[in-house]
Amino acid sequence: MKEVFNFGILGCGVVANIHIDAFSRIKEARVLGVADHMQPLAQSFAQKHGVKAYADYAEMLADPDLDVVCVCTPSCFHAPNAIEAMLHGKHVVLEKPMALTEQEADEVIAVCNQTGKCLTVISQLRFSEDVVKVKELVAQNAFGKISLCDLYMKYWRSEEYYASSPWKGTKKFDGGGALINQGIHGIDLLEYIMGPIKNLKSKIKTLSHAIEVEDTAVALLEFENGALGVIEASTCAYPGFDRRIQIHGDKGYVILEENRIVKILVNGVKTKIKIEDSVSTANDPTTMPSFLHELQIKNFIYAIQGKEELLIDQYEGKKAIRVIDEIYRSAQS
Repeated sequence: MKEVFNFGILGCGVVANIHIDAFSRIKEARVLGVADHMQPLAQSFAQKHGVKAYADYAEMLADPDLDVVCVCTPSCFHAPNAIEAMLHGKHVVLEKPMALTEQEADEVIAVCNQTGKCLTVISQLRFSEDVVKVKELVAQNAFGKISLCDLYMKYWRSEEYYASSPWKGTKKFDGGGALINQGIHGIDLLEYIMGPIKNLKSKIKTLSHAIEVEDTAVALLEFENGALGVIEASTCAYPGFDRRIQIHGDKGYVILEENRIVKILVNGVKTKIKIEDSVSTANDPTTMPSFLHELQIKNFIYAIQGKEELLIDQYEGKKAIRVIDEIYRSAQS
């Protein structure tokens, strides 16, 4: 089995910087080159980081030395880019969302299974120590019978943010707004910690921005374990607030802000909290650090090598898409 894997990064926008920074600390990975439909951007990015600029995606996929493609393109291209990479024999690190719809996610899954390639969907917050701890405590019934689990994602995005790229805020290219773009990581964490959502009802609106998709959404939830909850997602809550998940049971509670525990009570006893490094993009998506991407990509490499189980595969990546699809359908009906 290979000791070092050769990666290519497709798309040289903001998230590509997070990936290449993570690679700088992964000894089992080497970035061979990058590609972007805007060739000057690819050349500038490649020169800055000392890697090759491929002429286009086709040239990248034709490189026999390349093992893995990191798909960092606009959301609407994630599924087709991942499918093309796997059909060319490459493994895939796929940025969220893995697809714009549940049906499209199933197409990615089918090709993944057909080719036998390894695919991970970036859900890096699952690798946070505090998130893992909360999931374990819920599984251990540490908070007793859970009655409520609420997810609040009250973010801020300016008009300049949407104007900075022609695909942002569009149905065709973004698939949606505050839910599928900004909110998908929170929804992923919600089901990761609490288990599947059984039923939901929702309302979505565009209240503050001149965009085609929602900037505000609310959903009422019923989980399979019987608990109730709500999702609130917005990009018009100035100046932007950290994502918050609140879980309440008859023996205690826990509150997560972004990826850190800020309050916790188990069996009536409060625990002293050690504040870990947090990941907040409440008002600026460019502030995302790379250390959790690093952990996920390492797990991906070790899974290919047969050293670890792949923690976030194509099926895990689909779960948040299923919930978001249902929220959109409910709002339309």
